[in-house]
Amino acid sequence: MSTANTVLKLTPLSHWHEKHGGRMVDFAGWSMPVQYQSVIQEHHQTRKAVGLFDVSHMGRFFFFGTDVASWIDGLMTRRIAGVDAGKIRYSLVTNENGMILDDVLVYHLACHPDDAGAFSPSQESGESFYMVVVNASNREKLVNWFQSHIPEGSDIRLEDRTEETAMIAVQGPRANEIIAKLSSIDPESLAYYAGVVGKVDDQWAILSRTGYTGEDGCELIVDARVAEGLWEKVADQAQAIGGGASGLAARDTLRLEAGMPLYGHELSEEINAASTGLGFAINHKGRKFCGDEAIVKSKEAQKDPVRVGIELVGRRPAREGCPVLVDGARVGTLTSGTLSPTLEKPIAMAYLSPEFSPVGTKVDVDIRGKTHAATVVTLPFYRRPKS
Repeated sequence: MSTANTVLKLTPLSHWHEKHGGRMVDFAGWSMPVQYQSVIQEHHQTRKAVGLFDVSHMGRFFFFGTDVASWIDGLMTRRIAGVDAGKIRYSLVTNENGMILDDVLVYHLACHPDDAGAFSPSQESGESFYMVVVNASNREKLVNWFQSHIPEGSDIRLEDRTEETAMIAVQGPRANEIIAKLSSIDPESLAYYAGVVGKVDDQWAILSRTGYTGEDGCELIVDARVAEGLWEKVADQAQAIGGGASGLAARDTLRLEAGMPLYGHELSEEINAASTGLGFAINHKGRKFCGDEAIVKSKEAQKDPVRVGIELVGRRPAREGCPVLVDGARVGTLTSGTLSPTLEKPIAMAYLSPEFSPVGTKVDVDIRGKTHAATVVTLPFYRRPKS
């Protein structure tokens, strides 16, 4: 498969997707399943039971060397130095101007004493190791970015293991019970945004209680050679309880309902981190990181557009790029939009001028030349029920 004479990369699960009716598309240079049957069905099965997602296109970087924690800390908006092994942090990566290069997950994981090197190769220099998961579209850019910031004479090194591993997201209220049957670690025993090296289906894996759907669940990183066998077992169990494989389209509607930003939409090199509403992931106190001064200046000036949630009247969904108006004047632009399958109403995210960003502000959205009434609302649009 190719586009513009460029051969698309295949995940270790591509054969399974094609065999089971996945509609394959080009996503950041990878052949990925956008859907299998109905996007709505795949969305609802994740909210109600379990959805299974191939996210192997996401970049997986392993870092080793002396003082690697403090070095990573200086390149992340979120504090990483001093975070206990077993913890995972969501962070932004920003350039010197505070603009967003990517949003990432930084893993600090304890080495497993019996792992002979599958996921704990840093045993040569310590009892834990660091891994960063990046967006597929930013993989090459961030390899170069990290490499360019390694100090001269340092022994810090980056190993890009994206193509030798697979990453599987198992999401939904019944996701963890499926993995508990196959794993040496019950995902329910982990705190949210925690991870561990252990055995899943008798194969070494990184298991983390993370996800991008607004539901509970976990993500698994395994050797590419064993990925399809594991996926097949999880898919069979998911199907037995009303779940199954889900594509990128459902993943997008799920993350939008959960108010989670997507790189290339709510995040980009044109957006200062201060505008995103992700203050929990930006730690200034007692530390310095790349872009921190520019982020502080933007926050203090309060002139840059602000990310907000928008709910539209009626049923017509608005899409990325639609203008947002107040009294006929443009005050912002939609970055994502859909007809929410869970809430059954149109929702969107946008960047608006600060004076029009407070919750409750009445706005109009221009959809192909016709205005539709809308209101700025609190993010996220959806929160999973408390168990």
